Amino acid sequence: MRNSRVLTVAFLMLGLFVSAQNTDRQAPQGFDVEKKEIPHGKIDTIQYESKTVGTQRKALIYTPPGFKKGEKYPVLYLLHGIGGDEKEWYNQGKPNVILDNLYAQGKLQPMIVVLPNGRAMKDDRATGNIMAPDKVEAFAIFEKDLLNDLIPFVEKKYPVRKDRESRALAGLSMGGGQTQNFAFGNIDQFAWLGAFSSAPNTKEPSQLLPNPQDALKMKLIFISCGDADGLMPFSKRTSDYLKKNKIPHIFYIEPGGHDFKVWKNDLYIFSQLLFNPVDKTKFDEFTVLGTPAATNIRNAQYPQILPDGKVMFKIKAPEAQKVQIDLGKKYDLKKDADGFWTGTTDAQSGSFHYYSLLIDGVAVADPSSEIFYGMGRYASGIDIPFEGGDFYALKDIPHGDIRIKNFYSKVTNSWRRVFIYTPPGYDQNPSESYPALYILHGGGEDESGWANQGKTNLILDNLIAEGKAKKMIIIMPDANIGQGGIRNFGERNLQMFEKELKESIIPFAESSYRIKKGKGNRALAGLSMGGIYTLYTGIQNSDMFSGLGVFSSGYMLPMLQDVADKQYKFLNENKSAFSSNVKNLWISMGGKDDIAYENGQKMLKEFDRIGIKYTYTDYPGGHTWPVWRNSLHQFAQELFK
Repeated sequence: MRNSRVLTVAFLMLGLFVSAQNTDRQAPQGFDVEKKEIPHGKIDTIQYESKTVGTQRKALIYTPPGFKKGEKYPVLYLLHGIGGDEKEWYNQGKPNVILDNLYAQGKLQPMIVVLPNGRAMKDDRATGNIMAPDKVEAFAIFEKDLLNDLIPFVEKKYPVRKDRESRALAGLSMGGGQTQNFAFGNIDQFAWLGAFSSAPNTKEPSQLLPNPQDALKMKLIFISCGDADGLMPFSKRTSDYLKKNKIPHIFYIEPGGHDFKVWKNDLYIFSQLLFNPVDKTKFDEFTVLGTPAATNIRNAQYPQILPDGKVMFKIKAPEAQKVQIDLGKKYDLKKDADGFWTGTTDAQSGSFHYYSLLIDGVAVADPSSEIFYGMGRYASGIDIPFEGGDFYALKDIPHGDIRIKNFYSKVTNSWRRVFIYTPPGYDQNPSESYPALYILHGGGEDESGWANQGKTNLILDNLIAEGKAKKMIIIMPDANIGQGGIRNFGERNLQMFEKELKESIIPFAESSYRIKKGKGNRALAGLSMGGIYTLYTGIQNSDMFSGLGVFSSGYMLPMLQDVADKQYKFLNENKSAFSSNVKNLWISMGGKDDIAYENGQKMLKEFDRIGIKYTYTDYPGGHTWPVWRNSLHQFAQELFK
């Protein structure tokens, strides 16, 4: 019988543990409504001597249902906002009601909750000008009051565990900022952190955590914010910094603004995780909403990117019968009563992706997204952040310009458009001239590709600022010439582009910009289709270029077998001249998933057979823009040395 009781208790404890780890992602209706029929905790007012302030100070303290002085409890210190005091949470957030209901459901570890006044000054009431400098400063002084006065008082008067693993700190708005400042600044004192809608008092991430690996000692870092909260950037910048430094944390984004509807939900979610084992590998799944994609138009909330790389869509099309997202594969969206279609994709790789809406079978661009010329038409695009993308991030450094020009081509007898990057200081230093890189887009794209999808200006700005690349001008012409589509790869088109580059594009660039002449100051590169054009033009005219960059390319076989054979024959007969002229033949692929990989490997074998020297690099990612951005980043560092 005794063994049976022990077994029953064990199963009850297991049930408590499981329920604590399987929390809701949002609080259910009624979570903050008092229930008379369940056990209740107790709220008391305490007074403690504050040597920091030089006066007696007040706080509220919540003890859980069934509280026993003979047991030891962990403690959560819960901080209010700039306009509140120790009673703000109690009056507006109903923490005792929320926690009582969770205890009744077996979802919480028993804990004591302390609600202090975070305005550490003698007159700590939220009256008058709450933004007065002395009152704002008092929120910073509270760190000393908390550590040296309040915590020692609680640990002396109440049966609490005194180790850092049994101490949590959380707060809303101003209190959320305090939480980050104090907890990250005193990791030896706190193991659990909950920052709800942090206000601007939150320090810059590099100040919060100058040694970010210290944060690995935290049991839980929970950062949350409502999606309509204007203070979202302060939460996001901390999350971005933690993510960049591989610090596991929860970035919990929920519907709502800067109010107690959000903060009560935060307490409901956060409290269930406290003082329990947590699986940090699951943190990326722990959110309601994602962050709007950087490629969204101004103020568009969707599509949203979730921490695990999934993408959420919400489209209004009340008259439509069927709506899908075509992003790698087709995803069906579901319609609600208000005519909104919503759905979430599988996890997407960190890269730039073209996508389309399919409304009753018709492919259209998403009106919430920027559009890009790709796939032979204008389409929506989404950039999924990924580790390693910092080299094209916008930074506080000198920046160059992207200029859009038109020139008349005597080869096509038409006006043609070209994008041109000029380096930082181009206009300020009129006596300085620069080498030039001519870079070509892929099939289905145009001259805007390298500027928009390729982030050319940001890549070069960062390299130049770091001293890793020479200042250069980059010319991004339209390589679409003659017949379009797959026929763009034919020998006639290759010959036409070679002619236009030599007779129109280069003369226009060199007459319009301060470009140094001669092959030592000129390079040519391209991706995919542009790589084939680079091969053809560069091999035939090695006396014009000192560097050739071939990204995710190679002769398309069997379609271009005849062209390839002619090129290899020409190389074999002119090997000495080619090797003397082209100092840098640089070839890259996106790994075995790159659709050009097999053709590229066959090309390299031919180069080996002929005896052509080259540099080869592989960067995983397939046939995508992150691969080509990386290729430009690497290739540019080798040029004009």
